[in-house]
Amino acid sequence: MRISEEGKALIKKFEGCELESYRCSADVATIGYGHTKDVSDGDTCTQEEADQMLAEDLEEFEDYVDKLVTVDLDQNQFDALVAWTFNLGPTNLKSSTMLKVLNEGKHENVPGEMRRWNKAGGETLEGLIRRREAEGLLWDNKLWHEV
Repeated sequence: MRISEEGKALIKKFEGCELESYRCSADVATIGYGHTKDVSDGDTCTQEEADQMLAEDLEEFEDYVDKLVTVDLDQNQFDALVAWTFNLGPTNLKSSTMLKVLNEGKHENVPGEMRRWNKAGGETLEGLIRRREAEGLLWDNKLWHEV
């Protein structure tokens, strides 16, 4: 399964696109739409490069979801999980209670589990509260754009 345009739109909304590197809330050098691999302070990219980095990153995160989830997902559920994993990383997905309850077939519990992940650097962040809410709404095939 591959992420849809709706899933990409959620990621783009919450990541934003920065053509100059910056330090994210977890103090990681980041550029483009949340790209962190081989990024150094002072790096720059073009919009086209940012789009290409996102496309490559999404393939990687789609694969993590495909490998770790053992139950069937619909497109919105897959998109929400890829967006969540893109933000939090595959290690957090693999060790999460969310994945455990999902793989037990408790799809209805996933949005609540997603919302628990709203901290960076030990602090609860409004942006992460909003992002987790949007991911939960997307999971449930509800409108998330106004979050």
